[in-house]
Amino acid sequence: MEHDIQKVRNIGISAHIDSGKTTLTERVLFYTKRIHTIHNVKGKDGIGATMDSMELEKERGITIASAATYCSWQGHEINIIDTPGHVDFTIEVERSLRVLDGAILVLCSVGGVQSQSITVDMQMKRYKIPCIAFINKCDRSGANPFRVIDQLEEKLGHNAIAMQIPIGIEADFIGIVDLVSMKAIYFDGDNGENVRIEDIPENLLAEAMEKREELIDAASMYSDELTEAILEEKEIAEDLIIDAVRKGTLTREMTPVFIGSAYKNKGVQPLLDAVVNFLPCPRDVQNEALDMEKDEAPVIMDSDPKKPVVALAFKLEDAQYGQLTYIRVYQGTLAKGSSVVNIRSGKKIKIGRLARMHADQMEDIEAIPAGYIGALFGIDCISGDTFIAPGLNLSMTSMFVPNPVISLAIAPKDNNARINMSKALGRFTKEDPTFRTYVDDETNDTIIEGMGELHLEIYVERMRREYSAEVTTGKPRVAYRETITRMAEFNYIHKKQTGGAGQYGRVAGYIEPVATEDFVFENKIAGGKIPSQFIASCEKGFRQCLGKGPKIGFPVTGIKIVINDGASHSVDSSEMAFQAAARGAFLEGYARAGAVIHEPIMKVVVETPAEFQGSVMGLLNQRRGMIISCQDEGTLCAIEAQVPLAEMFGFSTVLRSSTQGRAQFTMEFVKYKQAPQSIVEELIEQAAKEKKNAA
Repeated sequence: MEHDIQKVRNIGISAHIDSGKTTLTERVLFYTKRIHTIHNVKGKDGIGATMDSMELEKERGITIASAATYCSWQGHEINIIDTPGHVDFTIEVERSLRVLDGAILVLCSVGGVQSQSITVDMQMKRYKIPCIAFINKCDRSGANPFRVIDQLEEKLGHNAIAMQIPIGIEADFIGIVDLVSMKAIYFDGDNGENVRIEDIPENLLAEAMEKREELIDAASMYSDELTEAILEEKEIAEDLIIDAVRKGTLTREMTPVFIGSAYKNKGVQPLLDAVVNFLPCPRDVQNEALDMEKDEAPVIMDSDPKKPVVALAFKLEDAQYGQLTYIRVYQGTLAKGSSVVNIRSGKKIKIGRLARMHADQMEDIEAIPAGYIGALFGIDCISGDTFIAPGLNLSMTSMFVPNPVISLAIAPKDNNARINMSKALGRFTKEDPTFRTYVDDETNDTIIEGMGELHLEIYVERMRREYSAEVTTGKPRVAYRETITRMAEFNYIHKKQTGGAGQYGRVAGYIEPVATEDFVFENKIAGGKIPSQFIASCEKGFRQCLGKGPKIGFPVTGIKIVINDGASHSVDSSEMAFQAAARGAFLEGYARAGAVIHEPIMKVVVETPAEFQGSVMGLLNQRRGMIISCQDEGTLCAIEAQVPLAEMFGFSTVLRSSTQGRAQFTMEFVKYKQAPQSIVEELIEQAAKEKKNAA
């Protein structure tokens, strides 16, 4: 099959809940002949779509939840990629958006720009994804597409330009006027599959002319030829307008707006034309990989199928035959039988079966060239892995996975939940490298760790929903650390005499703080005062003390231990004896070294409408936050602060209620910093209580 990268579109459909994303996807698949009957998703209001893909699949047997559904329109290939709804500083969102080249922002003609539209728009902006807008549900009472266009400009700061006007509105909505071709378009047949083109009704001619002027005026910013044509007052060719609008859209300087009603089968085919006309092909978008040899310096990908291959696994799915890995190729060609390297694990993989998704069928293919999306079977990898040709050293996602800063104990309610819980944890840890799990030796609890409260909440919720694993959760715990502030010496003798062979070892030296690493061990013993075979035991003894610090029991980091003296006994010294001596020496030195508690500090960025700027700053100050910067970005204001993680619990709820649900925040770990004395005292009290309860 001949591949023409100009004819590929990788797009996402993103929307506020209940704007009709699923109904729209359904119609798109119907008109592109992917599915042959239309089923409606009856929501609570009898119109809207339920966005719950799992229920949808049961109702319909088609996987809209499948990560990439492929369809074709007018000789173009369109991959519709499922975009995650939650912007929850997880890597998930980043990877899915990474794969999109363009997007359709779906808005409800009654609801307009709602809180989640703001959220998805922020995502698009953050990853510089060009988009077109589709104002859906024009058949509902209260529909007003022009009001929504104004909101796009005011609330989201888009340069939104109408490409169409409605013929009739609310219950009388029967078609649309296309302002580029200046024709009226109607949708006949049971499912609107027959597109009928007529002249514009008399009563709409004046409005259409006026709106067309606005469109041409806005588009002329991006095309000199168009400007000339206007000045010479010539008949303006359609393709001139289309080219200019495309240029404006690709740079995100213009957002063309389309209207319709997916439920009433109106306006979907022109929207598909718009995807082909205005959204980028993979070559129009610049993708960067990170050079692992040069400290993750960016390298620009070339969508040339002949170059060495670079591809990203962006989504995993549990299919009936094992793991299905969705993959997007950025450079080169991924071919059946070829070998690639998984950069994260360094393992070489031979590509077996390659497939392409057709709604719910799969089609085997020989190769996936650059710019295309496909799926691999039976390859063991985790979401976000990069596959590259042997000899390259590039990664599509950063390899620096931040360490978890918060943990939570979870317990299954019954045996059934236990089995499902372990299945869910297995899958989630594979999907998201920032989510980890382990079993605590002392309490035997299952602990999950992640990047924030919301992050863990969402996984617990997914366990309940997707795996029906009912779990109870403990209180979230912050990952505090212990460290020392000054140098201290130690000189410890361990001896035990109980008849028979005794134990003897003396270890001396000093302990000091080190900024760059968790633990450094240096041996400066001269003259065999500690025989060389026991040096490793000393190091092992010191390491054993790091897991639980003597002060409150948090892990110890940032410590350098130097041993420079000691003594041994020809009979009584053993590995055990020196391990014990090292542990004693550690405790002795640590007690004098000014131990302190460090707490994780988060970089919190709140994006809020400007009118709430003062109250948001107040919220951050109350939480021991240090405000770093505050800048206006159009209609929004971004406040960056550094806040201790311990103070961020329940922040999302408080932030929502004090900004009418319009602000949102992202949070990532920055550094560890010494905790104030009052906090340390609380922690000591708490630790004492827990000890008492355990006893």
